[in-house]
Amino acid sequence: MALIALGVTGGIGAYKAVEVARGLQKHGHDVVAVMTRNARRFVGPVTFEAITRRRVVTSQWAHGTNADIEHIALASSINLLLVTPATANIIGKFACGIADDFLSTLYLATTAPVLMAPAMNTQMLEHPAVVANVQRLAARGVRFVDPGSGYLACGWVGKGRLANPEEIVEAALAVLKPRATLTGTRVLVTAGPTFEDIDPVRFVGNRSSGKMGFAVAHEASRRGARVTLITGPATLPAPPVTELVRIRNAQQMRDAVMARVENADVVVMAAAVADYAPATREEQKISKSAGAITLVLTRTPDILAAVGAWRSERKARVPVIVGFAAETQEVVARARQKLVAKGADFMVANDVLQPGAGFEVDTNVATLVGPDWQDALPRQHKALVAASILDRVEQLIASTPGRVTEPASAKTGPER
Repeated sequence: MALIALGVTGGIGAYKAVEVARGLQKHGHDVVAVMTRNARRFVGPVTFEAITRRRVVTSQWAHGTNADIEHIALASSINLLLVTPATANIIGKFACGIADDFLSTLYLATTAPVLMAPAMNTQMLEHPAVVANVQRLAARGVRFVDPGSGYLACGWVGKGRLANPEEIVEAALAVLKPRATLTGTRVLVTAGPTFEDIDPVRFVGNRSSGKMGFAVAHEASRRGARVTLITGPATLPAPPVTELVRIRNAQQMRDAVMARVENADVVVMAAAVADYAPATREEQKISKSAGAITLVLTRTPDILAAVGAWRSERKARVPVIVGFAAETQEVVARARQKLVAKGADFMVANDVLQPGAGFEVDTNVATLVGPDWQDALPRQHKALVAASILDRVEQLIASTPGRVTEPASAKTGPER
């Protein structure tokens, strides 16, 4: 039995939260309702008290000994924070870290999973501020139950209606049941740029921040995989992985990948490896002079092609190989060419010139490109793109018996 904090905010769908509480109780869970001031304009606290048989929390200023830290006590004991309906206001508070009532303070104080069921006018739902807040929360791991479409309380017809109580209950049950779909699977992820040194001060590189690869590593870890993350010079905080390997240049990344690929079940090559490096590296800083200088560049190792060739020589379909193609034109066509040339299972293609896609941003617009299929993803947070990539990886594993032949614990060889 789990203890669920049911946050109820000020929307016409607040009455549906009563049915959500009932549904959760039918599955054996305990529910404590947390109502905002505006929620009480739609439904009275006594209704939830009758259903949950618990005192409804309505204020962080309740009387009594230590009542002012009740949100801390509740935060440490709940298994899930479920907010339904989730208005634009509460989504904004959560996203910005505003804690001016019990519910928003509880969000900041708890480490439990958070699930929100948005409900609002269609134009509010589509407003850039609300979209950005949802994406920010999704990046932190908050889950959402998509609102439905239909006749809204404001008289409009469109998307924004609170999801049915049954859907919300089902989503809550799914969150409470840990998703460990990659347990026993070893996932190797590359991320970030590589820096190819010209001299001790200058280098050839690119604008990659590592956000996409870090998101894949984080999602794989969340699904129970044993993750090795090999990253170039990125300044992001490291996600929770089994092994973190930091490198600087393309040759170092190739060496790190090829030393570990033997033990990998899945390889996701998200790094933006520099294609060219200076032919020589000066030991001292090159002094500025009046004339031009000539810089000779040579090709760096093609790591994705090397992994594909290694797998081909083994005459096996282990591991699953995912490549990335950052392009500025003919995006899907070029990704498909790379798919064949490099021996990957599918490519993640994106146009880095599109607003909200590519390097140094939190969102991406990508197309997953397979041998005879493609799946265009809308602009969304890279955490959600990572989830779509791993969903496809799981489909490949499930559809090809023997691709991942034994759990990591049964494999031989040194633990890296």
